[in-house]
Amino acid sequence: MNWLEKAIKCLRNSLYPIPSELNEIDWKSGLSPKTDRLAQHLCAFSNQEGGGFLVFGVNDDATLFSVTKEQCDEIIGKLGNIARHNLIPPVPLKHATLDFNGNSLLFIHIPENTERPVYMRNGTIYDSYRRSAGQTVRMSRQEVKQLIAESQKLLFHEQKALTDVTADDVLRLLDYDCYFQLTKRNFPESKTAILETLADEEFIFRQGENWNITNLGALLFARDLTKFKGLQYKTLRIIIYTGKGRIDAHPELDFKEGYACGFEHFIQFIMERTSVEVIEKVFRETKSAYPERTVRELLANSLIHQNLWQNGTHTMVEVFPDRMEMTNPGTPLVDINRFIDTPPKSRNEKIAILMHNFDLCELRGSGIDRAIEAVEKAILPAPKFIRGDFYTKVIIYPKKTFAEMTGDDRIRACYQHCCLKYMDNERMTNQSLRERMGIEERNYPMASKIIKETVNAGLIKEYRVNQSRKFTSYVPYWG
Repeated sequence: MNWLEKAIKCLRNSLYPIPSELNEIDWKSGLSPKTDRLAQHLCAFSNQEGGGFLVFGVNDDATLFSVTKEQCDEIIGKLGNIARHNLIPPVPLKHATLDFNGNSLLFIHIPENTERPVYMRNGTIYDSYRRSAGQTVRMSRQEVKQLIAESQKLLFHEQKALTDVTADDVLRLLDYDCYFQLTKRNFPESKTAILETLADEEFIFRQGENWNITNLGALLFARDLTKFKGLQYKTLRIIIYTGKGRIDAHPELDFKEGYACGFEHFIQFIMERTSVEVIEKVFRETKSAYPERTVRELLANSLIHQNLWQNGTHTMVEVFPDRMEMTNPGTPLVDINRFIDTPPKSRNEKIAILMHNFDLCELRGSGIDRAIEAVEKAILPAPKFIRGDFYTKVIIYPKKTFAEMTGDDRIRACYQHCCLKYMDNERMTNQSLRERMGIEERNYPMASKIIKETVNAGLIKEYRVNQSRKFTSYVPYWG
């Protein structure tokens, strides 16, 4: 895909279904007189993976207008000067005018710079900017350091968590027993063979007579992550609240084990704390409020896709009487409305592969699908995904009656159901939505109303209309 095709695609995604500026594109109704602010925009896009676009001819309310040749010449000339003279290193720009929905728009392409971070010429390297939630913001010192590491191809999992430790210390600090259990391999007969196996997996590597433990080894198999400098905030934190707010809570718990060796413990703890007693027929039975498959896949996603370079915040599970929230550091790398169909762009590919190899989560790209599928089978409200400035959050809900669901709950469920059907090469219908929502056949107008509201929200569209509206089917807006 060339840059013009990508620009058009980004513009469409920002205008539909709900108009909103994205990290990849910034609408402009005119040329700002503030040179520094324009330089900050160019700086932010050039620091972003894949770069980005300024598009002139789009108002703040998402209405379009044509840009004249005189306006184009002025914009191109001014931005070109700023890109050359106000940034270190200078940033090359490309431009083109294209017709979009009958309007002549000017697209400015700011490519990702290979030498990052790009920063303001009148400042220091810490005067760098990035895109966040469709806005241009100043980078923190930690983000600058992360960008330097990434531009030099330094991966977090390859860094040293602990240096120059003895063989006995390696075996004391890493839960090697769990590794052999998860991989279903025979336990080696000697200490040397154990160390060689851990080294083959890049959990450790030699330093003279001793060993270095990598972040990968510690994150997955540490007996206690707080023993590793720099990984204290990588522990999983779980908080159980007694009310719907965050005022009253039991003492919060930090699970210090590595993600692979502690994962089943994490899941068991959460499922036990979310269990409720139900009476079916004559028997009293204890059941979790949430499907284990859903909890498992969403927690694995939170741990795997967190921004490990971001310090000071934990991956966190908060359990309330009416919901469970999972939050991890780092904004998502894909649109939250496309979690179901888009394979995740993992920040931590090696960790994702190993967690799957250990049978702790689904294949990459199918985990969210399976999590939502389990929610549908249990006829629970649809999960809610939230993109924050520095975090990603997912909220899951226990059983609600149809009357207790909000309009947003119903629209979200309809959209996610439509996505799942599409991914299974099927189409959503009134009947399939009724089955998903637990609506009786005689109440089919209720399903029709939800479908209409979801269509109006721009999240789904009609696929085919037959003679009877009863048999109309639907696909996601991107289908």
